Amino acid sequence: MGLTAYAYDAGIGFMTWTRSLIDLQKFPDGGEADLYIPLAYSKLGKFHDHIMELRSRRISFVVVILLSGLYTYLGTAIDTITASQPIRDPKTIISNGSDFILGFFNPGNSSNHYLGIWYNKKSEPVVWIANRNKPLKDTSGVVTISEDGNLVVLNGQNEVLWSSNVSNSVTNVSAQLLDTGNLVLRDITTGISIWESFQEPTDKFLPGMELSSHMRTGPIVQLRSWKSPSDPSPGSFSFGIGSSNIPEGFIWNDSQVYWRTGPWNGLLFIGVPNMDSNYLDGFKLLADSRTGFVNLSYSIQDTPMFLLLTSLGILEQRNWDGEKNDWVVSFWSWETECDVYGWCGGFGNCNPQETPICSCLRGFEPMNMEEWSRGNWTNGCVKKRPLPCERINQSGEVAKEDGFLKLEKMKVPYFAERTTITVENCSEHCLNNCSCIAYAYDAGIDCMTWTGSLIDLQKFSNGGADLYIRLAHSELEKKDNKVVVILPVVAGIITCAICTFFLWRWMAKHKERRNAGEESSQQNQKRCSINYVTVTTVTEGR
Repeated sequence: MGLTAYAYDAGIGFMTWTRSLIDLQKFPDGGEADLYIPLAYSKLGKFHDHIMELRSRRISFVVVILLSGLYTYLGTAIDTITASQPIRDPKTIISNGSDFILGFFNPGNSSNHYLGIWYNKKSEPVVWIANRNKPLKDTSGVVTISEDGNLVVLNGQNEVLWSSNVSNSVTNVSAQLLDTGNLVLRDITTGISIWESFQEPTDKFLPGMELSSHMRTGPIVQLRSWKSPSDPSPGSFSFGIGSSNIPEGFIWNDSQVYWRTGPWNGLLFIGVPNMDSNYLDGFKLLADSRTGFVNLSYSIQDTPMFLLLTSLGILEQRNWDGEKNDWVVSFWSWETECDVYGWCGGFGNCNPQETPICSCLRGFEPMNMEEWSRGNWTNGCVKKRPLPCERINQSGEVAKEDGFLKLEKMKVPYFAERTTITVENCSEHCLNNCSCIAYAYDAGIDCMTWTGSLIDLQKFSNGGADLYIRLAHSELEKKDNKVVVILPVVAGIITCAICTFFLWRWMAKHKERRNAGEESSQQNQKRCSINYVTVTTVTEGR
């Protein structure tokens, strides 16, 4: 970007502008500063000649020092912060490719000031914030390198409102804003990175970031929502990778699960409907079973995008649409109430295409019928009767073996256990375990089984997985209640229709015969009348 103007102040240092010069004012005297605007040589005219005629060594020395300082300043990239080159509100720095800007901003209707990074595009979405817990109340903010080599945000009283908080003995450091949106603090001598803003994300996930977790201890790096659109302090919602046997993405409301992606199968999350290997292409999830660490990352692509965790707990993917010249939402985690974790409770199946949306699985009934009938389904369902692996009847005979009810296109429940066996052996593996109440199989995950409550079930219109629910043989032989009710009704309608048809045919034929009889009778009567008239006429003639 070209230099628009520069100025120098002993208390500030060199100041440069690369954008439009706004709010210029000429003062009659006092308080002003000298502003230098670059012009073509031909436009300098006599002013240039006047400069060349200056004879004073002192003035020449000052000019040389100023120009040397300006050269040194411009020689340092405009995407970098150093101890001698701080950023003061409202100044900014811009990444080398002009994709991102770092500076102070006011969110929404708030008057508070924060140091942040935002896209250099329409609506300028803020992707990272430093002092989200300690806002500035005025425009006195400064971001610089402290004596201990940390990147810090100071107020007008030189109080530290935020720090990169790195413990190191390196003091010759600089902070550079990259075209990925990552702010990197590195040792100038060695070039080694000391700290990165990508290690401390706020509410947005950018290409190149990593969300990490430990399978046993839980999330390490995760997103945290804003409290509100005007308050970027940490809200109640967070997004990250959960600690479980099979990696999944979760949104938590404080410490409670609010939404989940379903298990990762190496290509996609099988609990996200309409997701295929090309959807959200570029996401990678690496799980190290030896160390227990799990990392979710997104590879860089040509089209700008980011994931946003809103203050309402909704995860959105926004992509830049060059034709519309704006951001468009291509994915969001919340479409219906069924997307809320455990909406129908344990052993309850949520289907947004049905009314009501919650129903108990076959062989189960509402735990609290009164609450269930009022639309409060959180307590879920319970088994109608115990389901032992072997049931011995009064005669001493072993009851028929349990079986499985197949539910297609399902969001599989939480707390799955994975076993590396073939699909043919998965059913037998579950059947031989008295505690196993359901199983599913995915080629990228292998056999999944459940031994506890089946929670967060959802019926998809497409996608998902086939889920097999263990039931008693007697339950499997039962027909669906809806089918039992519908079949007699349909049969009765068909029977009535057939009877009506034959009755109509009989009545039609009967009517035809009656009409035919009447016509024959009338014709006979007519013949008799003609003959009578003829006879009478002949007689009278005589």
